[in-house]
Amino acid sequence: MIVIQFSGHGEGINQELHDFTTEKFERVQKHAPGATSIHVFFNVNKLSQEAEATIHIPGHEVYASSESEDMHKTLDLLVVKLIRQLDRHKEKARNS
Repeated sequence: MIVIQFSGHGEGINQELHDFTTEKFERVQKHAPGATSIHVFFNVNKLSQEAEATIHIPGHEVYASSESEDMHKTLDLLVVKLIRQLDRHKEKARNS
């Protein structure tokens, strides 16, 4: 299992958000078998909920960010972006 590090500004990272994020990132881990770590950063503003993630893969880093009015929706968007980038990275590596 890959270590997922959490950090953020604004509201603290409660257990529900921690568990939800961990569950969502299980999907991401299936697309990144060589990943060594994942860092997720949360930023809660009055009008928006932001999340950023960096996945460390030997020789490469994958970064994505998303923003919406709801943190659950933000994380869903973030996971989709990360999976798309990871699939693109795998395809490039396969074609090299």
